[in-house]
Amino acid sequence: MGMPMWAWIVFYTAVIMMLIADLKMFGKKGQHEVNVGEALRMTAVWIAVSLVFCAGIYLFYPVEPHEKAVEFLAGYLIEKSLSMDNLFVFLMLFTFFGIERKYQHEVLFWGIFGALVLRSIFIFAGAAMVERFEWILGIFGLFLLYTGAKMFTHDDDDHMDPSKNIFVKLFRRIFPVTDQMHGDRFFIVANGKRIATPLFVALIVIENSVVAFAVDSIPAVFSVSRDPFIVLTSNIFAILGLRALYFALAAIAKYFKYLKYGLGIILIFVGLKMLLAMNEYVNALGELVGLHLNVPHVEVPTPLSLAIIFGVLALSMIFSVIITRKKE
Repeated sequence: MGMPMWAWIVFYTAVIMMLIADLKMFGKKGQHEVNVGEALRMTAVWIAVSLVFCAGIYLFYPVEPHEKAVEFLAGYLIEKSLSMDNLFVFLMLFTFFGIERKYQHEVLFWGIFGALVLRSIFIFAGAAMVERFEWILGIFGLFLLYTGAKMFTHDDDDHMDPSKNIFVKLFRRIFPVTDQMHGDRFFIVANGKRIATPLFVALIVIENSVVAFAVDSIPAVFSVSRDPFIVLTSNIFAILGLRALYFALAAIAKYFKYLKYGLGIILIFVGLKMLLAMNEYVNALGELVGLHLNVPHVEVPTPLSLAIIFGVLALSMIFSVIITRKKE
């Protein structure tokens, strides 16, 4: 898919090494509670690593390096901003299952590892579909408009009960589960039987939520780049630092209650960007149902997209903090 095989091998090898280093730096398994200061430092490290990679694209990418670097930044920012919505779901899940803070980083590590594998599969499949059926980008655009609009109608207090998750229910039917925590262990052996702990059940729900969020975020990144290497690397670098970002924001989550509205605007923007760039397919679809849409062809430059996404994210965070403080 454009980049030579050795580049993919080097990238994934580096990612695995960084994940291992991240786990080591966050302390020994199950024996370390990550504090806000440590999480902020690790978040800064992950952002710095991502920017260094972006600089590498700017200097060494074989085709249009300057444009590809901007596409990487835009994709990274889209994925990073949408990933922040994941963090509030993680916080709710850990609270529901009663998982102590010192054991949360282990669940997040394996959750993010699973996300890397699943998102790689989704992105390769999506890139192959877009290359063969370009019109599918229009479907992506319509879906992003729908999910963006849902951000404005979704009730934060209307959370799904994780115990009713279909994957959790299926797992409980075929595997015994205890309601008691056993430290950092995913499984225990009791009366000769292997039993899952709430820690493993939480991991199942987190993997499920990561897949659900990928359905929104991956099409959004295709709005700024169709290069599989750029789409995949921007996605992966954004979620690599998700674990550190969770611990950095968990303590101040209440100040970002209204962030979802900014994320909704971002999703609607990238959805419209896709549809305007795919106007011939949109107009053809309109003709099929008897509508003469005459949607113009508009290509939003990637630097402008980057500026708009960053601006919306920053403003939504600022307004969220201001409004929350006024209500206190």
